[in-house]
Amino acid sequence: MNDRPAHDLAANPEDASFNDSRNESFANVLSMRMSRRSLLKGAAGFAGSAIFGGSLLGCGNSDSGNDDLSLSFTAVPKGLADALIVPAGYTASVLYRLGDPINAATPESANIAGDTGSSYAFRAGDHHDGMSFFGLGASGTFDQNASDRGLLVMNHENITQLLLHTAGPTVVNGVRTIRDEVDKEVNCHGVSVVEVVRTGNAWSASRTSTFNRRITPSTEMLMSGPAAGSRFFRTKFSPDGTRTRGTINNCANGYTPWGTYLTCEENWSFYFRRSATDNAARTAAEVTALNRYGITQGSSGNYAWSSVVVTDPNDTTYSRWNASKIGASADGTDDFRNVANTYGWIVEIDPFSATSTPKKRTGMGRFFHEGSWVGPVVAGRPIVFYSGCDSRNEYVYKYVSTALWDPADATRGVVAGDKYLDAGKLYVAKFNADGSGSWVELAFGVNGITSASAAYPFADQADVLVHARLAADVVGATKMDRPEWGGVNPKNGEVYFTLTNNSQRGSTAAPLDPANPRYYTDTRGTATQRGNNNGHIIRFLPTNGDHSSAGFTWDIYLFAAQATADAAAADADYQANVNVSGLTAANDLSSPDGLWFSRVTPGLMWVETDDGAYTDVTNCMLLAALPGQLGDGGNVTIANKSVPQGTGGATVDVNMTTKVGKKVTEATLRRFLVGPKGCEITGIAESGDGKALFVNIQHPGENTTAAQLAAGTFESTWPGATATSRPRSSTIVITRNDGGKIAV
Repeated sequence: MNDRPAHDLAANPEDASFNDSRNESFANVLSMRMSRRSLLKGAAGFAGSAIFGGSLLGCGNSDSGNDDLSLSFTAVPKGLADALIVPAGYTASVLYRLGDPINAATPESANIAGDTGSSYAFRAGDHHDGMSFFGLGASGTFDQNASDRGLLVMNHENITQLLLHTAGPTVVNGVRTIRDEVDKEVNCHGVSVVEVVRTGNAWSASRTSTFNRRITPSTEMLMSGPAAGSRFFRTKFSPDGTRTRGTINNCANGYTPWGTYLTCEENWSFYFRRSATDNAARTAAEVTALNRYGITQGSSGNYAWSSVVVTDPNDTTYSRWNASKIGASADGTDDFRNVANTYGWIVEIDPFSATSTPKKRTGMGRFFHEGSWVGPVVAGRPIVFYSGCDSRNEYVYKYVSTALWDPADATRGVVAGDKYLDAGKLYVAKFNADGSGSWVELAFGVNGITSASAAYPFADQADVLVHARLAADVVGATKMDRPEWGGVNPKNGEVYFTLTNNSQRGSTAAPLDPANPRYYTDTRGTATQRGNNNGHIIRFLPTNGDHSSAGFTWDIYLFAAQATADAAAADADYQANVNVSGLTAANDLSSPDGLWFSRVTPGLMWVETDDGAYTDVTNCMLLAALPGQLGDGGNVTIANKSVPQGTGGATVDVNMTTKVGKKVTEATLRRFLVGPKGCEITGIAESGDGKALFVNIQHPGENTTAAQLAAGTFESTWPGATATSRPRSSTIVITRNDGGKIAV
């Protein structure tokens, strides 16, 4: 997330690449694939049968498409207003804002900057992100069909640091001198569990519910699964390697068939400090691993939390953010050299037990988890989860449980999680040249993952799971352009992933090829942007519809673009045919990020944007889609007039042929919402009857400068009512005025 252009790594860590492996890129594989004429001719026959809910659904005909669905709203136009715009006939209400209390003992926030740091253990955090709705039945237990009462569980990914304090953070010579400021910043991260209730057609958040809870980076958690108790997790806080404190940078999310919430740690590594001389104190393997995860020597940590000075030598509240080796022990039990290894996991939370301890599920691998999306749940078959690693040139992963699904586990909470998430196999995706794909197991002793690996010497399975990125490098996984949100279409079992953008596309570092065929230039204000600025979405279907199978087939569903991109050449490097998917003013978009399928309305997909390339024309947006099916399009040749080979070097004309889904129309893709200035649209869930849509508006006004703050002005004042209101990340609820289902 947070995909706006930035000049420093801390502000935009996803834009960095820490993958120096020579694995074949997704683009190069697709280039080979598209040279196979026989495959192109037979692409429409990819699908076979998908297993869903215990029955077989044909995926080659309209049964799997959306012929029975239609979008019923008028498209919202693009815009730059500091407002939240939804279609006529709909109402959007603010439900849960940064600073809102979750209990009766915590006062209303009269001034975000003036709230104490400790109070944010009982207030809504910042940067609302991935979110799920858990229906509450009459007995107060999980009921996925409940519509009038439920638990909203959401991530608080990050903070807009400047706006949390009266005049920004207090830093003196690199040291955070006000402890309460740091406490506020820490507590504004994490997860919220808040009960919401519908009365008539209106929703409200309860402040007296016994379910309400804040989980922060200080909440104690258990390390669970195959790596729990390993040497990699031993710290001064947990010498036996079984516990850690908190979760951080929680981006997208997931849920389980047994009614628990999965929060996913994305850009966690950038919070940790390492001294400028730390490499000399570490083994060569440690240095390799730290670098591969972006915890490089000399890193100061995003917000310098470790710099807070305390007088009690046993107080490790802030020193735990220092991942340097400073102790004398051989195993790390006298410092926090291993603390970063306890982050980068999928964390399971039971929203129905406010006193339960979250568990980090190590069997699902450690990387920059964007989210975790469950495949179709069928009795007697394994449970499958998909996840992307959100950085440039990273991979798509799959976890398959050893245990077979038993419907009797549907309300067993984290006990069921112990059964299905602590024992299983982790795989990484490889996209083959013939249009098929394969899942390669990441396990010690197989596929070259051994102590003899030249890139990194693995010692055991715990080592593989802690360093899943390195294991994926070894097996030759396919590099992807920042896999962000994913989703599984309940109508036909196809899996979709957003690939947000790539400003390097067309350069020597990322040359054009059929999977990433667009190099183009456009302008954003006075700046010229080059590369694949707008991103695209891919999809794949497992062999025989079995999500636990080792194979799949795939194509590209949609290329994001400005509708008028092909009508105006920005300069001599302009490439024609940017708008490959035929977008119009009613549905053009840039930087697809969030992606989510409705359960109540199968076949309805939502796409959210987190953009920096098109925000001179429009704020970020939410679109509704009826996506069709894999193989429903054809091959398209894109003519590139000139492609830069390096900086200032010679140019060459390149034509690219690729396979793309059928062109979208306003009937199959339509803009539903445009957000206020500076925001990202993210996090989405629905009530059990599909008549309420919950959406998160993250970091409105995030581009406010220190000078503006000093003058009492802001890029955005949403959702406040006055010109001096500080912007606040918020959850909104959208309803139809006639009480009907959303969008259809």
